[in-house]
Amino acid sequence: MKFKYLFFVALTSLGLSACSDFLDVDSVSKYGNEDVFSEKTEINRALNGVYAKLMSGDFYGDAYFTKFIFNSDVEFTTNTSDVATDNSFRRFDGNSTASDVEKFWNAGYAGAEYANNFIYYLERSPLYNTADEEIMQMMGEAKVIRAMFFHDLATYFGDIPFRFEPSAEVENFVMPVVSRDEVYKALIDDLKGIAPYMKLAANLSNGVERASKEFCWSLIARMAMHAGGYSLRPDTNNPASIGTMQRPTNYKDLYKTALDYCDSVMTSATHTLTLPYYRVFVNECNYVVNSNDDPIFEIPFAKESSGNVGYVHGPKSELYEGSTSGDNIWGEAKSGAALSAFYRFMFDPEDARRDYLNGLWGYLYTGEPTISISYTVYNNKWSKLWATSGNPESAGNTGINYPYMRYTDVLLMYAEAANELNDGPTEGAKAALRQVRQRAFTNPEKIDPYIENMSGSKEDFLKAVLDERKFEFAGENMRWKDLVRNNLLAENTYYNFLRYLVCGENAGGTSAYQEMVEEYDEMPGYLDKLPSIVYYKIGANPQTPSEFPNTSLRIIDIYNPYDDVLVGNVPDEYRASTVQYPYGWASDSGIVNAQCLYSFYGYIYCSLKDGLIYLNNNGNYVAHAPSVGAVLPPVRYILPYPNAAIQRSAGAYKNYYGYTK
Repeated sequence: MKFKYLFFVALTSLGLSACSDFLDVDSVSKYGNEDVFSEKTEINRALNGVYAKLMSGDFYGDAYFTKFIFNSDVEFTTNTSDVATDNSFRRFDGNSTASDVEKFWNAGYAGAEYANNFIYYLERSPLYNTADEEIMQMMGEAKVIRAMFFHDLATYFGDIPFRFEPSAEVENFVMPVVSRDEVYKALIDDLKGIAPYMKLAANLSNGVERASKEFCWSLIARMAMHAGGYSLRPDTNNPASIGTMQRPTNYKDLYKTALDYCDSVMTSATHTLTLPYYRVFVNECNYVVNSNDDPIFEIPFAKESSGNVGYVHGPKSELYEGSTSGDNIWGEAKSGAALSAFYRFMFDPEDARRDYLNGLWGYLYTGEPTISISYTVYNNKWSKLWATSGNPESAGNTGINYPYMRYTDVLLMYAEAANELNDGPTEGAKAALRQVRQRAFTNPEKIDPYIENMSGSKEDFLKAVLDERKFEFAGENMRWKDLVRNNLLAENTYYNFLRYLVCGENAGGTSAYQEMVEEYDEMPGYLDKLPSIVYYKIGANPQTPSEFPNTSLRIIDIYNPYDDVLVGNVPDEYRASTVQYPYGWASDSGIVNAQCLYSFYGYIYCSLKDGLIYLNNNGNYVAHAPSVGAVLPPVRYILPYPNAAIQRSAGAYKNYYGYTK
């Protein structure tokens, strides 16, 4: 049963009010009813208010998937502007006046403040007793949610304002800025202390829709991996500098923590990868909660009131006069949380995830399928169209849960940490990777032989783990974080840009960078084999959810989705319906399209004016000739503190990373 507590009723009835900005000292969050923490039912209702903050569209409910999931070789959104902008953070381009970043900041701190309040007052409750299992479980849930918010704030903003005390209980309402190292230490120690008192998901009334002991362990591991990995550090002597990528000297201690807590989850034997890959997400689209399979914690969005999962993902579904009709009973889907056009070509052809994830058609309001193969493809991991029923007038607020933590992540974190600590893969690391690949492949040659082939060195095995994460977590806001942690973001962004540029240049002639890109991708000649024209026909629904989860709408069958073909080889029934595949990413006169030039603008772009490539080096765009093994400056993925927060801090907060201009 889906978690359907009355979150917002709990907020109003208990007097739990949130300030619109955590620095606004005139409207501080405070519990107005002293009796709230004297009765378990009321405490549980107050806890619902903490959960409710997870649902904000300015944070996990939408922005987390649409505005602050950076362009990579997995998630991708095009941009055609050749000038700096305020809010284009997906292409690493924005500033401290951006409204989106201010909303994101405020929503994150509102969530942390709610949790701080709950924890503070529960600790002072006459019912607070470590021998009371219910009370300690509720305390654990609040602490885990608090850690979620602070962890993601530190991931995006680096060193952050931080404290555990609620604003109403301290003299100085302005939180002090604390280094991310200290933030992570405090959060990890806090969760280590509460974890023994928490219950396993199987023993919770709402399973993985509540923060469980396994989730607490998993979050400790995730934070330790992030804390021990590389991150962009500011040059405090030169705020105009973008900064440098560094990792802490005690990173192996942190990786050991991650390894130990992943092991705790694994040895608890409470989660498996029994369901097929597609079924995990189709179940979420149908509000089916599986508490003993891959999901470890799902943010429990409320149907028709929160969460845009499956509205910003999946095939596009268009409206006419505010509704859909005919075969399409599911309403609108914007489908803007798309995937790179190159992503699907990186998969092994036998990988079950490839054809499920990469969507190549959408739907008109009538349910008529329409081909859609462009600079991006749809991310079919979730879709409101995967539900068995729908509302023709619906749009966002799908209520589809988001799996913030999966067992797959735990297995792959374990493999990565063990490989790092051992200077190469252990048998346990290989076994963890094996579990993930066994779900993706039926051919045994793609499992053990592949793993053994990639186990010859620490570097090869790390590549295997990161590749597996790349193919697992599309749309889950993971890829750029994995790259940052391993100091690979600059390299990845560099070659992502070049892939698009090469295809654009090839449309008008030839590109000097094609061989370089193909060598990096370890796929010689593949850019010449991409289909320039695709041949398709509209067909009947296969009635096979593993092939296409919607069993009502017609589908498009593409004869050559992955390779170019000769016209003479195309079956007759496909000839009448062809569509130009936009690997002709240039105008008829050979000018490369803006989508190929400016979608990474904050880091690298190509000027139409002079045809030169420019690379952002410490805030200065320098003309650059791409080369193999180039020493690359860091990518400014860190977000700026919002200007409004800086002003209200009365000078306590200051931006670095080149956001001073």
